[in-house]
Amino acid sequence: MQKQILEHGLGINRRKFLSKLSLGLGSVALGSLLIPDLFGAKSDEEMLLAGLPQFAPKAKRIIYLFQNGAPSQLDLFDYKPKLIDMFGQDLPASIRMGQRLTGMTADQKKFPLAGTAFKFNQYGEAKAWISELLPYTSKVVDDLCFIKSMHTEAINHDPALTFFQTGAQVGNRPSMGSWLSYGLGSENKNLPAFCVLLSKGKGNGQGVYSKLWSNGFLDSIHQGVQFSSGDNPVLYLNNPEGINKSDRRKMLDKLEELNAQTFQESGDPEINAKVQQYEMAYRMQTAVPEITDLSKEPEDIVKLYGPDCLIPGTYAANCLLARKLSENGVRFVQLYHQGWDSHGSLPTEIKGQCMDTDQSSAALITDLKQRGLLDETLVIWGGEFGRTNYCQGKLEKTNYGRDHHPRCFTIWMAGGGVKPGVYGETDEFGYNITQNPVHVNDFHATVLHLMGIDHEKLTFKHLGRRYRLTDVAGQVVKGIIA
Repeated sequence: MQKQILEHGLGINRRKFLSKLSLGLGSVALGSLLIPDLFGAKSDEEMLLAGLPQFAPKAKRIIYLFQNGAPSQLDLFDYKPKLIDMFGQDLPASIRMGQRLTGMTADQKKFPLAGTAFKFNQYGEAKAWISELLPYTSKVVDDLCFIKSMHTEAINHDPALTFFQTGAQVGNRPSMGSWLSYGLGSENKNLPAFCVLLSKGKGNGQGVYSKLWSNGFLDSIHQGVQFSSGDNPVLYLNNPEGINKSDRRKMLDKLEELNAQTFQESGDPEINAKVQQYEMAYRMQTAVPEITDLSKEPEDIVKLYGPDCLIPGTYAANCLLARKLSENGVRFVQLYHQGWDSHGSLPTEIKGQCMDTDQSSAALITDLKQRGLLDETLVIWGGEFGRTNYCQGKLEKTNYGRDHHPRCFTIWMAGGGVKPGVYGETDEFGYNITQNPVHVNDFHATVLHLMGIDHEKLTFKHLGRRYRLTDVAGQVVKGIIA
């Protein structure tokens, strides 16, 4: 009787019900194949990341041209005629206001003002001041957003550099690239989401260390992959002698079986991360050699970046490689160029640094733009802090040094939803910010916003609390967003 009532009420009999059920199970099986994690239990972090990006991103990828050692904004972007007029006079105490000094100038009795030795002119619709040291940058000025009011608390290189890269002045925090890898992943399964390129100029260099592209407490799959200038751009990627691709595939399959057994016993997520790294390395064997081969670039591209772009390990070559990596779906490409730490003989050293970087930095903007990629690629140029308006050591009009100055400095950004122009201002001495200050936390919040991420929601639980790139601070700088 119950069977008859059921069949009558639903309009189906037992045979039809089982037939429909089989179709449903087939759909579930297909869904699990197409989306492997669809029916698996998800952690809080996985549930959070399922919603990223949280709103329409203005940028898909980032290329960060980090000028390690702190370029002098007063000799490149922040033109202050008053410093030239007052050359050699002591910095007024009312301007310095007892600001913290480094150990290198704390014992100085006086702080003689050092106006720049270089000529400046205004360029573009925004009439941005650009030094004669940057003739190529001056040609792309209408694509750039100059933030002249950056500031930080860190006054020494290592904590300041670490702060810009990780959002904290101490180590063991994930870098910005690792956060983006964790949040958004890569657009190309054959390449990592986060790549690192190093170069060094002739100026006084500050070291860079792997902690700057560390995954910190995130899974190791999110660590930056460093490319070298040797015959093997990524170390240990090639097969050992006597091992072919088929042998490597068999080895990885067996290794995955062993790791799966170990994971069942221990539950350590790092085991799965290692398996993913092995598989990524296997896929990179084909993708990396093709991308890193710059010899096939057309003549007009070589001319655009300059002849050094064909010399592996140079800044120019890394800028070109960054374009290729980004074009192929790498989410975050980080360049470090050392040599900007000019405590003495700054006019000589900065000339060399600009010769190394000016043409290829501008070329990257032009190249991305002509390929239709600039609108979706955020390019960032800048160092860890600025340089003082007063001289460190011996003062001459064509030979002076500048100490560290975290109170105000200039970076520029381009593409990726950034509004071209000049944002922020400093006083007539180039010492204090007078308009629109931008802190490092604000910078990070804005970069994540441009990538479609609310910086307060991209978090990871570690040691009982939730961490984020901006820690407990940061406001999106809406004035630079197009």
